[in-house]
Amino acid sequence: MADCECLPKCPFFNDRMKGLSSIKGIMKKRYCLGDNSGCARYKVFKAKGKEFVPPELTPNQMDKAEAILAG
Repeated sequence: MADCECLPKCPFFNDRMKGLSSIKGIMKKRYCLGDNSGCARYKVFKAKGKEFVPPELTPNQMDKAEAILAG
């Protein structure tokens, strides 16, 4: 599977994670490189569009993603 199509412009990884390189690398590997189906941001993006992805939504907040999608 290819890397996430959103990664080059993802505000979470390109703006909010500055200075946290070790955590950033771990999270990118888990949520962005290869299988990104577990990323809450990507799930909302694919279902509703980028305008529905809150900037503060982290990749591991699947419960918040489900709430966005439900309502």
